[in-house]
Amino acid sequence: MRNLLFVLLFSVEFISGTNIVNAQYANVSKWPAGISYEIFVQSFCDSDGDGKGDIKGMTSKLDYLKNLGVEAVWLMPMNPSPSYHKYDVTDYYGIHPDYGTIADFKNFVKEAHQRNIKVVIDMVLNHCSNQHPWFVDAAKNENNPYFDYFVWTHKDDPQVKVFVDIINEDSRNRNRWNKVEGSDYLYYSYFGSHMPDLNYNSPKLREEIFKIGRYWLTKMGIDGFRLDAAKHIFPEERAKESQAWWVYFLSEMQKVKKDIYLVGEVWAPSDQVAPYLKGIPALFNFDIAAAIKKAVNEEQSDSLLIKQKKIEEYYTTVNPQFIDATFLTNHDQDRMMSSVDNNINKAKMGAALLLTLPGSPYLYYGEEIGMRGKEPDEYIREPFLWDDIKNDKNRTTWIKPLYNSDSTIEPLAKQLKDKNSLVNYYKSFIALRNNSKALTFGELIPIDLGKSALCAFQRSFEDENLLVIHNLSQTAINISLLESLKEYDIVIFETKDSNLKKNALHLASYSTLVLKK
Repeated sequence: MRNLLFVLLFSVEFISGTNIVNAQYANVSKWPAGISYEIFVQSFCDSDGDGKGDIKGMTSKLDYLKNLGVEAVWLMPMNPSPSYHKYDVTDYYGIHPDYGTIADFKNFVKEAHQRNIKVVIDMVLNHCSNQHPWFVDAAKNENNPYFDYFVWTHKDDPQVKVFVDIINEDSRNRNRWNKVEGSDYLYYSYFGSHMPDLNYNSPKLREEIFKIGRYWLTKMGIDGFRLDAAKHIFPEERAKESQAWWVYFLSEMQKVKKDIYLVGEVWAPSDQVAPYLKGIPALFNFDIAAAIKKAVNEEQSDSLLIKQKKIEEYYTTVNPQFIDATFLTNHDQDRMMSSVDNNINKAKMGAALLLTLPGSPYLYYGEEIGMRGKEPDEYIREPFLWDDIKNDKNRTTWIKPLYNSDSTIEPLAKQLKDKNSLVNYYKSFIALRNNSKALTFGELIPIDLGKSALCAFQRSFEDENLLVIHNLSQTAINISLLESLKEYDIVIFETKDSNLKKNALHLASYSTLVLKK
């Protein structure tokens, strides 16, 4: 990857109770290793007062995202759809009218690119809506030209098990085969009867998918796709065929955009994720997301760094250029604040780990202001709080929130004025990472300091060598720096009153200290 550098000087500055001390860095243009921000459009920003977020609203907040320090946005589905979440598409070439128009989206891409923010859109290719014209026609009879776009079997097929015994994390649907009124055929749907699976044995369907991809890359000018449900293209026992499909898809997309970015959802343990890296160079790291939450909740990091290192080494054998898409939580999981029982200190430590460990971090909208939420899904996708309700002209009202209101969450406008707020804590760590080649690209070397509550590691790249130490516990810790680490004698970043005096380290509760040679 080519690194474009420009010099950014830091004097002593205090942001969110952190201190970046006497640091001089070259700010690295990191794509695709930089920080991405996931947006559920419907909940993000309402520009016209109809209660629903929209593209113009997102456009108006690009400066906020730029100031936060993100380098890319991942937009959840925006296509026409009968559902609020829009993962059941009825038109792969359109924009849902609630969100705006194609012209609005083109302008959003232009404005994002002017700010050096990349645009990645959700591409839902495993299934579509049962209201999509393809399926409406296909369901008429087995001789329809679109019948082959879907997965069918005869109702008397003895091999068909309509109900499954086991459900997975990404789907609670037990009824996989579904009836069509007046037909002798059943259709397959992994996620529910309203979302029939597409049939990738069909050459016509595959070419249709390529056309859709080419359209968004060439006509809309986007930078890449987030691939939903990537492991379900074929049934799980045919995983190798799903993996081969994505290699094929990548090669076709590279014909129209050589630097196409693909990030995929393969919700599975890392050993099952790895084979997909050949066709999807960036994959979400669900194992590390769970490990970070476990570490901050238990206030010890015994297995986190070992797990991270093993995954890195394994993925490198599959694709040496892999991109580790790390995150804390997303639109299918309980929010981080709720995962730590609303303990802001633990939420901060989760962010600190995410933003100092290797990977290409993804932030879910609202995590930076401490939004809460637990399943069902609607309540982990609640409206973003921009300001006090009386002043907030952009807050969406499409749903009555259970978790996020002025009485539970301090809105963004207030947090920006408070140096100790969660959003300013995020901004300080993002600034640290964005201006460090070692934190962006560097090797991870775990360090054992003899305290399970201390998560310590070295990050090194070229001539930059950093030692990162996190105290995950509610108790301050004082230790002496190991003899082998005494060259790390310059404090470049600290939270709370953590410090280094000679070889004595003081780690305040729930704090971070970053040293360099």
